[in-house]
Amino acid sequence: MQFGLSEEQVLLQDNVNRFLDDHASLNAVRDYAAGGEDAALWQGLTELGVSGLLISEDAGGVAMNALDAAIVAEALGYHAAPGPFLGSAVMAPTALQLADPTNTLLAELASGTTRIGIAFNEAIGRRAGAAVEVSGGNINGKSLFAFDSEADAYLVADAHQHLYLISANAPGLSRTHLTTIDKTRRTVELTYTNAQATLVSNNPSVFFQTLDIGRIMLAADTLGAAQNMLDQAVAYAKQREQFNRPIGSFQAVKHMCAEMAAQLEPCRAMVWFAAHATNELPDEARLTACHTKAHLSEVGKFVAKTATEVHGGMGFTDLLGLHYWFKRCGSNRQWLGSPELTREEAAAIQGLI
Repeated sequence: MQFGLSEEQVLLQDNVNRFLDDHASLNAVRDYAAGGEDAALWQGLTELGVSGLLISEDAGGVAMNALDAAIVAEALGYHAAPGPFLGSAVMAPTALQLADPTNTLLAELASGTTRIGIAFNEAIGRRAGAAVEVSGGNINGKSLFAFDSEADAYLVADAHQHLYLISANAPGLSRTHLTTIDKTRRTVELTYTNAQATLVSNNPSVFFQTLDIGRIMLAADTLGAAQNMLDQAVAYAKQREQFNRPIGSFQAVKHMCAEMAAQLEPCRAMVWFAAHATNELPDEARLTACHTKAHLSEVGKFVAKTATEVHGGMGFTDLLGLHYWFKRCGSNRQWLGSPELTREEAAAIQGLI
């Protein structure tokens, strides 16, 4: 069986990469990490149709599928690009369309005029003192590590996998910016005190389908970040000389680069298949998403560590900026479920526990 990208998908990949080459350079990433904004970058991606990728044409989107979104996610990871893609272009549209395809927010997401963040942690792995309780339309509690500090609203999940939408300006909601290792994306802690929330869905299936596609996007993002680190390591090994010869000629360095490539290359097919299963093989989608997220987390960690070692002491400096991709792989590993948690879920799906 031959499984590859179509001509349209290759064109999408090329267009997004070209745009990011021009507008998400390492200096641009540094500026954002130092406190800059991502609005201009997101507006440019919106003009390419990225914000409406998964939204129906009736709502102003381009009606593409999860594989197309995974292609974009990989490009964003490769460039360590900031932006609300995961929440506003993937998870929020997925949940809103599954719950109500006529929701007026879909048009606003497609046009890029509204950003919706994601607060799913308390439905995945609840932390002490961070429970979310909803009663009579009012929400109380706390959500840790919610995506997108600049969101206009948040899609919040409770312990019952019910989804609620709450405005970022709602009375009773406070946002606290969190300091995390990943400076290319910003997270917040949401605290609710009788804040008014709107029920989006009380069907756990909607939650899980939204979670699954989010995990696949994080896996694709890790794939792109790891590929960039591998490319940088190979380029460095070719030009860095020791004992009057490139270090890439040394067998030990060759083995390090070869092992990174050997572990990473099969991951691309894994991500593509997981995204394909989301739309075409619903019976396999959850299990595949769990396995893909877990495996890419482990491979991303290995590639990030090994690529840094190939660079030697230079790998730890801000001059190269390798740490942006290193930390991106690390944060992707934990968001929406660690490898241990997703493997446990996969085992439960298969009836092994």
